Amino acid sequence: MIVILDPEVDVNSDAGKQVLNFLNSREGITPRVHTVAGTQQTLTEIYLVGNTASLNQSEIENMTGVERVVRVSKSYAVLGRHANDSRSYGFDYNGVRFDQDSLQVFAGLCAVDTPENVDHMMKAVSQRGLSCTRMGAYKPRTSPYSFQGLEANCLPWVFESAGKHGIKVVAMEITHDSHVDEILETLEQTGHPTGVMLQIGTRNTQNFELLKVVGRQTQLPVLIKRGFGITLEESLNAAEYMASEGNRNIIFCLRGMKTNMGDPHRNFVDFSHVPVVKRLTLMPVCIDPSHSVGTRAGCPEGILDVFHATSQGIIAGANMVLVDFHPEPTKALVDGPQALLMSELDHFLEDIEISRQAYLQRKALKQKYTD
Repeated sequence: MIVILDPEVDVNSDAGKQVLNFLNSREGITPRVHTVAGTQQTLTEIYLVGNTASLNQSEIENMTGVERVVRVSKSYAVLGRHANDSRSYGFDYNGVRFDQDSLQVFAGLCAVDTPENVDHMMKAVSQRGLSCTRMGAYKPRTSPYSFQGLEANCLPWVFESAGKHGIKVVAMEITHDSHVDEILETLEQTGHPTGVMLQIGTRNTQNFELLKVVGRQTQLPVLIKRGFGITLEESLNAAEYMASEGNRNIIFCLRGMKTNMGDPHRNFVDFSHVPVVKRLTLMPVCIDPSHSVGTRAGCPEGILDVFHATSQGIIAGANMVLVDFHPEPTKALVDGPQALLMSELDHFLEDIEISRQAYLQRKALKQKYTD
């Protein structure tokens, strides 16, 4: 059950305190307070954990300061979009907007290798008006003998390069709770030249202790990838682990399902789930065409499969694209065969713009026939 307070009421007001005291006095009920920053207003919501069936909904709704009470229909209570819930939710981080209406492109290195390649990538992205990139410092690998990333050693020069080129947000995967501390400490030491979006990879989607740690910190937003061998529902509940700990600034990423039914692609592309996630939750939705497709193969007209998959996701309403580029893919230490060339960056971005306009036109068409 969720108790939503009137827009002008928060838990520190007299009315808010009265509601919270009442809920705290109910046996077997634990209230958790969350704020939701919308495009027009900020709402205070109180999530009730426990035997909520024993509560009288009408009694709570009639209290001063309460706008309405929602019976939770999904296990992901904080992130879920419940009955009659049409809110526009999102968040701003380091000057960049993330919500279910915007679109951000994170083109960059799957794995950081040299300062020269990092600087080359940052400069190229910046020159094309992008403010975000991806840079993998910590790399979980299937084989213990594969390159595991440069880890904390590369953080200072990655962040400094981002600051030099005006990159606002760097998406960076972590695999252990100590990585959060290393990133925060390095940002502090370098004077916060950029921002970092923590990334939970598909292998750690059900690493619940890591999810809890990441959820308890609210300084950095989080991108969580769908688990490659679990259901969508299970992956959404993984995101809920973080939100229930306090961090609601979460983006959900579709990156393909691990099954040979997707052959010859690396994974089975699941971008038809973009509108599904937006319908079920308040999270912006990211697509990762690089890890979904996994190759540089193309069709007879010469358009690469990665381009086609990206277009499918954006036309379906994706809010973020996470894509691999590299100055020299043949020398990349991780996933070189799927990385796009720097000479393909302009083509890729123009292709995205065509797809984005198609999505916006589809929205306008729907509005035309609704009105």
